[in-house]
Amino acid sequence: MTDEGLSPPRRVARVVLLDPEDRILLLHGHEPDDREDDWWFTPGGGLEGRETRREAALRELAEETGITQVVLGPLLWRRTCSFPFAGRRWVQDEWYFLARTAQTGTAATALTELERRSVAGARWWTCEELGRAHETVYPTRLAGLLRRLLDEGPPGQPEILDTEIV
Repeated sequence: MTDEGLSPPRRVARVVLLDPEDRILLLHGHEPDDREDDWWFTPGGGLEGRETRREAALRELAEETGITQVVLGPLLWRRTCSFPFAGRRWVQDEWYFLARTAQTGTAATALTELERRSVAGARWWTCEELGRAHETVYPTRLAGLLRRLLDEGPPGQPEILDTEIV
């Protein structure tokens, strides 16, 4: 966590996890004290200690979903984002890794206290469902990014996404 302008952005690793049917796994989050203020997002979180982004991606995925049987692929996207959450402003430097799994059952195994108060579950989405969704999804262009990923494969170099400030 950081206040904008006071510290470097929080370093975050996120996972674009696809199953054998090319569905993407998203977590359903909400403000800790307001379940109506909700959104969907990819698994992931901040780096701990000296771990790499790849190590953080796998650890966060296991903690938030219980999924450990994954093949972690290339870095797809990078973005900077800033948003209010749990009474603070968060500024993050997020890296999104592609991963594949056949393990589709989920069970959050090691959520933090804040995550227990703000994560309501997980769902596998088809690209078409995501494109039709009326819910808030982060990053906001995820449906189009996923469609391009499925159509063209991973980019040769990580794509820098537009900064999102909520």
